[in-house]
Amino acid sequence: MTTASADVRAVVANEQIRQVLARVARGEDRRDAALIRAAFWPDAAVDFGIFAGSFDEYLDWVVPGSPAVPVTQHVLGQTAIELKGAVALTETHVNAYHRVDYGTEHHDVMLGGRYLDRLEERDGDWRIAHRTMLYDWTQDFGASADWSQGLMGAPFSAGHFTGRSAGDHSETFFGQ
Repeated sequence: MTTASADVRAVVANEQIRQVLARVARGEDRRDAALIRAAFWPDAAVDFGIFAGSFDEYLDWVVPGSPAVPVTQHVLGQTAIELKGAVALTETHVNAYHRVDYGTEHHDVMLGGRYLDRLEERDGDWRIAHRTMLYDWTQDFGASADWSQGLMGAPFSAGHFTGRSAGDHSETFFGQ
């Protein structure tokens, strides 16, 4: 393989890996098992500190998600990728918002951390083989504001502007 073709292969692999990571985040936020399944190998394992197990156990845990966490949003930052043939080691920064139902009120909770992923390329397809979550910080911002009808004193012009884990406008947008 020439240097140029190896460089092109590395660029393509890096982009495919970033797409895998984005697919997981979107799948978790939308509680979409198919999106998540397309990002992990069936024999994968995960360890979040508060949950560790096989891919199937993880999928059962994250989809449909806890009723006490009606909304999440995972925002991915930079990803460091080390390609080693058909294996890639990655570290991806994540800020994750969770609206948590404490029974008497909802709270807005944020955490920051890093996903340490080992991805494997099998038959030209990159997927996660193992994920470990590292937590760098967390913040409970207290009682959530009710933004379901509008923002900053201005009402929404239609009902589709409010995001939800499942059944929001993004499903229509993507033709689901």
